Amino acid sequence: MKHFTLKQFAEACHAQFFGPEEILAQDIRGVVQDNRLIEPGFLFVAIRGERVDGHCFIPDVYEKGALCALSQQKLEYPAGPYLLVEDTLQALKEAAEAYRRTLTIPIIGVTGSVGKTSTKEMIASILSQKYCVLKTPGNLNNEIGLPLTIFQIDECHEAAVLEMGMNHFGEMHRLSRIARPTCCVLTNIGTAHLEYLGSRDGIFRAKCEIFDYASPDAAVFVNGDDDKLIALAERATTFGLGEENCVRADQIEKRGFDGVRCRIFTDEFAFHVTIPLPGVHMGYNALAGVCVGLSLGRDTDEIRRGIEALRPLPGRSNILHTPHYTLLDDCYNANPASMIEALNILEDTRSRKVAILGDMGELGPQSPELHASVGRHIGTLHIDLLLTIGENSAKLHEAAATAAPQTHCIHFSDLESFLEEKDSLLKDGDAVLIKASHAMHFERIVEALCS
Repeated sequence: MKHFTLKQFAEACHAQFFGPEEILAQDIRGVVQDNRLIEPGFLFVAIRGERVDGHCFIPDVYEKGALCALSQQKLEYPAGPYLLVEDTLQALKEAAEAYRRTLTIPIIGVTGSVGKTSTKEMIASILSQKYCVLKTPGNLNNEIGLPLTIFQIDECHEAAVLEMGMNHFGEMHRLSRIARPTCCVLTNIGTAHLEYLGSRDGIFRAKCEIFDYASPDAAVFVNGDDDKLIALAERATTFGLGEENCVRADQIEKRGFDGVRCRIFTDEFAFHVTIPLPGVHMGYNALAGVCVGLSLGRDTDEIRRGIEALRPLPGRSNILHTPHYTLLDDCYNANPASMIEALNILEDTRSRKVAILGDMGELGPQSPELHASVGRHIGTLHIDLLLTIGENSAKLHEAAATAAPQTHCIHFSDLESFLEEKDSLLKDGDAVLIKASHAMHFERIVEALCS
């Protein structure tokens, strides 16, 4: 954090302070809600969750040198100074908003149904060729993660790339108020979170809440190939594969798990680049990064180097070479569009192709049909073995068994059943896709196959 005192924090969230007055003038060195991350001079935010109440850890944080704690319950015998508020989560957001107002660096907000994290990583990789960049760690993109990320912005940072996620109306509005982006990137409008947003039109309206508190002169970049986002074309720079887009890509060469090569061009320039992560969708992420890089004055050589320097995150298009298999670890999350794209990547490999797929969450009443749509898509591919796991994935299995007679399809009711049988199903040299929503805990499959 840059200069921001405990008094400024307290005033921003209308907190009542208990402790020696002299420490109010001290700078806060960091803000965390995980007591394991406390360092001397940090402020600890006690958040009451569904399973864990952060207030239980307040005594521990003082032993680690915490400057202060933020609490929504009065402490009878506090071991150190604390701020008392009605709601610690709301107070965290209000204080982060105040801290954001002290910053003058470019703030790039990234949202969309699919590809937020990989696009955020791409933009950060490009900007890092010139700037010191703060990016959202992992996908801490919600109403807790975003303010905590903003508090990590320090005096050394020259730009910040913030992932902004939501699944309810009004949530992006609140995130926009905290982040106040100077640049907005929208990747696509898919079918994630239909359970709460009802339709793709609802998702589009909810995503557009990012503009509610964006800078009046904010640069806007949208996927011009998306049938919903194209409505923003008059106020935005568009990117995509279509000829009408401002920043485009063509000459696409898919290299399976080894990535994608393409030409990126506008009316003013063109360059060839190898994107080290697999999938045509990575071309869209690169195009978004090109747009942001150009808007901040980066030249094409810096942009190309940034694209080629990109490295995957665990669970997100991460290629793992084990003694027995080559894994496409894409298990962090899933929706129909991202699952189909991952299957298309698997199709481009030359090994025996195995897809291990699990349930996709938050699809609402359309869940059975959306799972089945992925199964029908497998009928257009040449997947050798399909292994589905979970209650919802039974619909995917049924559709694939009908549409893809060329594919051996096996369904498991739960993860444990699959793990018991996996060794008899896979062969040395297999290319294996592993994908499901995060709640399925498919990282256990990745760990088992790597070991």
